[in-house]
Amino acid sequence: MVDHVLGRAAVIGRLDRRGRLLWSLPKGHIEAGETAEQAAVREVEEETGIIGRVVAPLGTIDFWFVAEDRRVHKTVHHFLMRALGGDLCDDDVEVAEVAWVPLGELESRLAYADERRLIRRATELLEETA
Repeated sequence: MVDHVLGRAAVIGRLDRRGRLLWSLPKGHIEAGETAEQAAVREVEEETGIIGRVVAPLGTIDFWFVAEDRRVHKTVHHFLMRALGGDLCDDDVEVAEVAWVPLGELESRLAYADERRLIRRATELLEETA
């Protein structure tokens, strides 16, 4: 989620098993009847409080994680989104913190290399449309 006018992006912080706060891009599951774009808009609003609009696809990340002692495969479709409204909040129980981060600091803040690569793509798209 990007607030292009102010040059910042909304990110979420989740606690890992060791209690460390890891910053990442908002994401979640596609619900029955939703497109990936609709799910992205809904999940961003649920996790950050920000209402957005999809501008362009950024890419897909596939990864595995462990939940309840079983391995789970997840595919996440990421999109460049423009903030339209809402108020930044961490009301979602899965999210420990939310923050607006200046775009220039975003890559160094994110915990995951795959997401850092997506941010480079987002920066290129923003420069092309400026």
